[in-house]
Amino acid sequence: MKKIIVVLLLSISFSATAQSKNDLQKHYEAFYQEMRTQGDVNGVINALTHLNVITPSKQRKDTLAFVYANNNQHMQALNTIGIEKEASDSDMAVQVKAISLKALNQPKRALEQFEELFKRTPNPYLAYEIADLKIQTGATQDAIANIDYGIANAKDDMKYAFYERQQPYEVPLKAAFFHLKALTIYNNDKANIDAAVAQIDEALALDPNFNLASLSKQALQSRKNPPAEEADPKQ
Repeated sequence: MKKIIVVLLLSISFSATAQSKNDLQKHYEAFYQEMRTQGDVNGVINALTHLNVITPSKQRKDTLAFVYANNNQHMQALNTIGIEKEASDSDMAVQVKAISLKALNQPKRALEQFEELFKRTPNPYLAYEIADLKIQTGATQDAIANIDYGIANAKDDMKYAFYERQQPYEVPLKAAFFHLKALTIYNNDKANIDAAVAQIDEALALDPNFNLASLSKQALQSRKNPPAEEADPKQ
């Protein structure tokens, strides 16, 4: 008799737990939708975190990591889904890893993720990120193929944003590629300044207000024609 009572109690307990878990899941699913409607990022993160505890889901983890990354919480994003390159990762997960690793100044790891994205869906924007990261990591020669792809495939309406000024600005993506090409020419041959400047002129022809290109041109020209040393007043 005692055994029957224990079994019944355990059965009731499991049933109540399951029902409680289902109720919690429904509650946080509704909460998640409401937070999305209100545009409350912290609320969305809270809801997804609870849902991942209640019913773990790779897709939901990817979504949570995306929300973190989109809110510039890159460390939290990577803590959610990891940093390793995984063939089984969704496109969203690879994108989050790429963006967050780049934001956290991990160019080599970010490059792996951007290259994986490019394998899945090649496009000029990814080619630019890959070329830029290759230049940063010293693989200048390898960047040329990505730059040539970008120049050939960038459309006139494609823009790329730069942030070196206090006020961010956009330039044609093709102009940004010409600027990168100038950098590869100079990095491969420091004496070939004229050829590098010619590529920058191509960029400026597309957008005369391309501030970073103008700064690079000035820097290159100053290397070619350094200012004459002032005479020693003691002489």
